[in-house]
Amino acid sequence: MALATIALLGAGAQWLAWRLRLPSILVLLITGLMVGPILGFLDPEPLFAHWLHPLISLAVGIILFEGGLSLELAELRKIGPLVLRLCTLGVLATWVMATGLSHYLVDLPWNLSLLFGAILTVTGPTVVGPLLNHVRPQGRVGWVAKWEGIVADVIGATLAVLVFHSIAHGADPNELDWSMTFMGSLKTLTVGTIAGLLGAVILAVPLQRFWVPDSLHIPLTLGILLAVFVGSDHLQHESGLLAVTLMGFLLANQKRTSIHHIIEFKENLRTLLIAGLFVVLAASVEVDALLELGWREYAFVVILIAVIRPASVQLSMIGSDANKPERTFLSFLAPRGVVAAAISALFAAQLADPVAMGDAVIPEAARLVPLSFLVIVGTVGFYGLAASPIARRLGLAKANPQGCLIIGGSPFVLAVANALRELDLDVVLMDTNRESMAKARMQGIIGIWGSAIASDSVDRLPLGGVGRILAMTPNDEVNSLAGMHFRELFGRAGVYQLRPSGIGAKQETSGQLHGRYLFGETARFTEIDDRFDNGARITATPLTQTFTFEHYLDHNSQSVLPLFRVSAEGQLTIFSDEAVPNGQAGDRIIALVSPKPTNGGDQHAANLPTQSEG
Repeated sequence: MALATIALLGAGAQWLAWRLRLPSILVLLITGLMVGPILGFLDPEPLFAHWLHPLISLAVGIILFEGGLSLELAELRKIGPLVLRLCTLGVLATWVMATGLSHYLVDLPWNLSLLFGAILTVTGPTVVGPLLNHVRPQGRVGWVAKWEGIVADVIGATLAVLVFHSIAHGADPNELDWSMTFMGSLKTLTVGTIAGLLGAVILAVPLQRFWVPDSLHIPLTLGILLAVFVGSDHLQHESGLLAVTLMGFLLANQKRTSIHHIIEFKENLRTLLIAGLFVVLAASVEVDALLELGWREYAFVVILIAVIRPASVQLSMIGSDANKPERTFLSFLAPRGVVAAAISALFAAQLADPVAMGDAVIPEAARLVPLSFLVIVGTVGFYGLAASPIARRLGLAKANPQGCLIIGGSPFVLAVANALRELDLDVVLMDTNRESMAKARMQGIIGIWGSAIASDSVDRLPLGGVGRILAMTPNDEVNSLAGMHFRELFGRAGVYQLRPSGIGAKQETSGQLHGRYLFGETARFTEIDDRFDNGARITATPLTQTFTFEHYLDHNSQSVLPLFRVSAEGQLTIFSDEAVPNGQAGDRIIALVSPKPTNGGDQHAANLPTQSEG
């Protein structure tokens, strides 16, 4: 009954968070606290007994592997110096300041202060990702935050483990064995790197050579992943965190075999594990420990958010090319998540256990768990509510984004993307044709190679300034699936696709299975592609007081297919079945205009063509 309840509560809490547009981890924590220490319905300790800590460790390993799968090497080439600064200088600054605050404000002994400070250097990739999807910041700052959330998790968790073992094996419980810490760091880096490389090779080679049937790809991946994690940990404590993250990164960036189906499974498994972990960990908190929290602990969280995080970011960015809005946004985005909760619970239980520690037991370690949960709730709540307004205030996000995510790579689609970009609208192009995406990038358009219906497509795309999706591939099913895939992100009003080329009652009547139809009844891919091949071009025509939209249509007669209207303020309106907008002076009409067979020397004089070749 308890195990079934954990699964039900985890899924239900995430659904409720989605409905209320709240960070899911915040709702999961509240749910766990309600059924655990408050109502007393769930007590994980006797339920799992000695299995609790191993299960938490394995779950964290799987979550970090999935995080490694989301890291793109192409992103690192653009943001590498910034990520390096945040994950070295930033982590060090956070550790020093959080350690001092833990000792002087909440009265933790120095050894626990050093440990808790190390724990607080980790951010939460499981929280940062959903926040970035909600905010959709422009430029590179979103990539920087994503990379920091994953890499700093590994570094911070490893640092915390080394400090913990120095405390646990030190002769004096109030002193640290720094030589052990240094040697442990070196050994952790070596063992974790080698294990990650071996794990990636052992998995990639059978997949590349088709030695494993598709039905066994995911079981084999999970088995090798857990073996690498546990084997690396067996050789060096907690080096498995680095090993599995590196393994995921290497697999994601190799080009010889597709792993999209593996990524999709890992995302679903991660969601389930996060839900269960937070419910169980929150339910493990004791009521007495929660009631003992006072103003010092609450002040600790406020200072952590308002002083320590901004100071660490500003210090790490000295001399970098990060501009002021980027530094400010990163200063207010550091939620703590599952890794901080898991390792604080593990360490607190061991350091306060007389059986494990003997005479070196540290009773104050029990305070780490409620304090960690207070930090998680406070940071997730604050950043979840404040990140979007802060990004808009800094000009890194738009309250009403007008840009377009365009799915497709045909010459017509490239021409449309070029026309929108030249009118200063944000455009992101995505297609499975590498050559088309290379052409797009050569023209200055953001072109992402990959499938729009892959489970990781939302995480891979730079969607800052993008407010709608236009699915314009020759495959009607892909267009519909892409619209359904992005419907939660853009809403039904922001999902457009070309009308299906085939004729069938289901295609025309199943409104739940398609987006809003683009451009008009004749705007099917085959018809548009034929017109473009026969000389039609994309034009952008300004309207004036004397040359109105009606004049424009009369002038071009049947040779024009209006596509978009862009106002003088940059507001984009799309011609569709539901919307046939009129224009006014100052607007530009983007249209597909076919050449006329007659010799009208000045018949296109009013048109101002943009670059039309894809």
